[in-house]
Amino acid sequence: MTSDLPHQPAVPGQGAPDKPERSADDVLWGRINRKRDRIRAEIRRNRAGGHKIPTWVLAAVLLLLLVGWAVLLITS
Repeated sequence: MTSDLPHQPAVPGQGAPDKPERSADDVLWGRINRKRDRIRAEIRRNRAGGHKIPTWVLAAVLLLLLVGWAVLLITS
């Protein structure tokens, strides 16, 4: 007879075998999956937009800074 309930972890001291809950591989794969989920969530947020400053404004400010720096180097 199978149960539809999720597997309950064994409680030490109740006749359960002494077995670690997770192996080193399980921990590593868990970290990899969480990192992958965080990256996917960040990409979703970036694609959704809602930026406070448009990208073209940031590009223009960067260009102005670079041109100003070049002018300082050339004139000094």
